[in-house]
Amino acid sequence: MSTVFRLKEQPNVPLEAEVLCPDTIADLSNAEIRQLTVFHGKRQVPLEDFFDVEGDGSVDMELHGDLKKVRWVARAMTKGSVTVHGDIGMHLGAYMKNGRIDVHGDASDWIGAEMKNGLIHVHGNAGGQVGAAYRGDMQGMKNGTIIIDGSAGLEVGMRMRRGTIILGGPARDFCGLEMKGGTIVLREGAEIRTGAWMRRGTIISLKPLQMMPTFADSNEFNPTFLNVYAKHLQQYNIDLPFAADAGSYQRFAGDLSVPGKGEILVWNPA
Repeated sequence: MSTVFRLKEQPNVPLEAEVLCPDTIADLSNAEIRQLTVFHGKRQVPLEDFFDVEGDGSVDMELHGDLKKVRWVARAMTKGSVTVHGDIGMHLGAYMKNGRIDVHGDASDWIGAEMKNGLIHVHGNAGGQVGAAYRGDMQGMKNGTIIIDGSAGLEVGMRMRRGTIILGGPARDFCGLEMKGGTIVLREGAEIRTGAWMRRGTIISLKPLQMMPTFADSNEFNPTFLNVYAKHLQQYNIDLPFAADAGSYQRFAGDLSVPGKGEILVWNPA
């Protein structure tokens, strides 16, 4: 059985609630969970001041309510699942090591920041810095998968090292900024400066992009690895075109100003 948390009222300042994590609550009783400490601004308060809690501890959690001001949910989680019914605040799944997070709503900035493994699926839109490195850190997400059904904000995948980010809607500026590896799939393209200062990794766009002048137009082809990659994405109900009779990919190499060895593949339908 899942442990269910229902938000009583919207906090008037951000609520830092990293205790809302399967690793923290799994072995606790209902009474112990309700007494866990959260930070409401500068004040330390018990979790029960803001949440009704149903059931004892479990590795599976459900959160209900307008959680836009609730931050750090599932920080560094290593197991279990978190299902959010509503919008969620910043830093969801930051430093995540394993498990699964599903958001049936929108998410804010820094989703999956510096995550090491696991799956995050946001069924709405997301903010900026998805899977990115925090300011001053050199590496963003190191593995795992982040799926955003809708759009996302600035600097998606900034300094990501490995892993996969898939966007159903458009991304804003600087998608793949300083990317060091991994794959970003843009099903609806992105705004400007895509791949700026990227060193390695692959950005795949199914829509035309405004390319930076520091990317060299390389060749048009159908990469063999996409056959395997497309089959991998089918488990998430995501279709990635790869058949030669359907079209081809234009490859751009860069960012040559770094110089980098990354690539941006732009789909050209037949």
